[in-house]
Amino acid sequence: MKARFSKSRLPATALAGPNSSRLRNGAAMHLAKILVPVDFSSESTKAIAYAVAFAREFGATITLLHVVEPILWPADYGYGPVTMQLPDQAMMRKAKARLNKMGARLIGHKFLAETQVLNGKADFEITEAAKALGSDLIIIGTHGRTGLDHTLLGSTAEKVVRHAPCPVFVVRRKEHEFV
Repeated sequence: MKARFSKSRLPATALAGPNSSRLRNGAAMHLAKILVPVDFSSESTKAIAYAVAFAREFGATITLLHVVEPILWPADYGYGPVTMQLPDQAMMRKAKARLNKMGARLIGHKFLAETQVLNGKADFEITEAAKALGSDLIIIGTHGRTGLDHTLLGSTAEKVVRHAPCPVFVVRRKEHEFV
């Protein structure tokens, strides 16, 4: 026989708020901030589509993030070789404009919280941005290295999964579509 519960008898965690949804066990899952790292590939576009679906379901906001790798300058000041890292300001400006256009076109103002362009190593900057923003979920596309490079260095998505402060939803190139 199925038991009936009134809202007043349910635990507080089982009551879904505007940014929550109930799990099968009755607990509420909170999702207010989604971070989507973008490298402008087709996988990134797919990740944005998933983020929009999650944002609609939970009433969450989406932050788009692009990371520009720094320019590496080898230098020798007499103490041995040193590599200087300089931000590529022109590339960062172009990426910001492109990210703003992409956000407006694919997400719209209702769910888009902001766009950010950072300079550094992609996996590190993504996980640090997720911490700083208080992200509840990262949605990232798989892309990049294959073969020996992948074996030796790993992918950005794999590194983000290992170090992220929140759950990570990885969107594959070829998969069963459910959005």
